Amino acid sequence: MAPSAAFTRRLAASSSAFRFPLLVRQLRSDATLEAIRKAPQNKIPNLVLYNYPSFSGAFGALFAHLYHSRLNLPCFILPFSSVAPFSWKWHLVFNPDVKTVFKQYALLFLVDILAFHQNVVSEMQVVLHTWQIDNISLLNHDDQERMEMILKYVEAGDLRQWNLPNIKAFYIGLREFRSKLNCITNPLMYQQLTEICSEGFIIKGNTYLSNRPTEASKLLNKVFRIKLGRGFYGECLAIRADGNSDFSDEMGKELSQMSAAAGLRPIGAVLYMQRNNLKMSLRTIDSGTDTSEIAMAYGGGGFPSSSSFIIRMDEYNQWRSALPLPIRYCHQL
Repeated sequence: MAPSAAFTRRLAASSSAFRFPLLVRQLRSDATLEAIRKAPQNKIPNLVLYNYPSFSGAFGALFAHLYHSRLNLPCFILPFSSVAPFSWKWHLVFNPDVKTVFKQYALLFLVDILAFHQNVVSEMQVVLHTWQIDNISLLNHDDQERMEMILKYVEAGDLRQWNLPNIKAFYIGLREFRSKLNCITNPLMYQQLTEICSEGFIIKGNTYLSNRPTEASKLLNKVFRIKLGRGFYGECLAIRADGNSDFSDEMGKELSQMSAAAGLRPIGAVLYMQRNNLKMSLRTIDSGTDTSEIAMAYGGGGFPSSSSFIIRMDEYNQWRSALPLPIRYCHQL
């Protein structure tokens, strides 16, 4: 899979984005670009790109690393941001020999590509659990069993199949590891991936989940009243939660109860800044209330019990009620 000289020059020349037909791809760090510039000097013949930041992509890179290491083959592995998987014609840029590409590289390289397609569950399972290629064992027995469980959880998340026990806790515990998925800025990534275990992430996630209601309640000390849609959708209680958006779900549900008790609509609104935009998350615990109709009216979406949207600051100022909090709610303070 040796890249052509022309392809290498094009890859190294770009500072931020690569434009293929109908695709936009990016390398996200100066360290990655510097590694590309040095690759021709080191005469590395094999190139592997993996989706970043993606756990399935990182594991694909791990298997590629293990395979090339077992054969003592030099290999250049790069984190690569993408919005769509590579097509076969881009695989063949590296090597016109289809059989060689498929036999030696496709199974490793397709791990992340298959994660984009929900109709290939069986094919993805085959790829993820292919621990031997050309009779080369990539992992020992103990590491293989532990890695299989990790990959089952990662696969379930990629395919939006949330049926494994404690999968929510697993993904909460796993998310801190996302910052380590760049093999250029984190040379220990491969070793770290082979050492992680699902049980540790589940324990960390469950601990976090058990503390969330308590932490969220501590933040509910600056509640105010807003007019939803300038009053068209009624009024409810709200709170600014800048820097604490992780607790928006718990705070919104608590505010929903407080709003209902105060004689307002049973909706809780949590506002916080996200990428320089003001975001409003709406929650309700009332089965007869649909928050999504409000969100969709302002370009957002979601579900009846949970929705969100970006709101302009001038519009938000129109929602902010000048009226005092309801008497029934004031007595609770």
